[in-house]
Amino acid sequence: MIQHVYERAVKASLVDSVTIATDDQRIVDAAKSFGGGVVMTAGHHQTGTDRISEVADRCSTQFIVNLQGDLPLLVPEMLDQLIDQFVKEDAVMGTLKREMTSVDELYNPNVVKVVTDAKGYALYFSRLPIPYVRDVKMTGKHYKHYGVYIYRRDFLKTFTQLSPSPLEQMEKLEQLRALENGYGIKVVETQHDSIEVDTPEDLEKVRGLITSSE
Repeated sequence: MIQHVYERAVKASLVDSVTIATDDQRIVDAAKSFGGGVVMTAGHHQTGTDRISEVADRCSTQFIVNLQGDLPLLVPEMLDQLIDQFVKEDAVMGTLKREMTSVDELYNPNVVKVVTDAKGYALYFSRLPIPYVRDVKMTGKHYKHYGVYIYRRDFLKTFTQLSPSPLEQMEKLEQLRALENGYGIKVVETQHDSIEVDTPEDLEKVRGLITSSE
């Protein structure tokens, strides 16, 4: 799965380099087997953001994308869209969303939802369906959030020094730490869909899609 994510990420035209960060020797060996760039990090990190912050200390790039290994069907253009729009903003952090068309996704707690303001900045993220449509006569759009983040270099270090926040701990959504501390998150809309592998069922679905496309 990591190989699929890596090979798709390197195809994004606005990505300068891709590095797999891990504290697991098995992942290091797997990455080297397909020629992926990989670095070993400390084993005490609580989150993936902490891990990439360590790697960021070793380079001088201004913008850093945190792409998790659970998006094997990532479309490279998703990264280009995120990077292109983010660098035009004054935001310190950015991420992706896509309009949902599936009721199953809407009520699936593994699919994170996001609501944004008029300027495209996050108001809230939740595992529950948001916004709640109180008037049954009214229709509204709902957006799923993809766990892909971009940071300005200086803010990445600031973020990892913040203590886990109450809402973050309740929802188990790390990005809420930024919102609770008053930092804006630019949310870029994409038309591309992708499956985040959160369950064994997700993995089997992805395997079927990859096999059918070969």
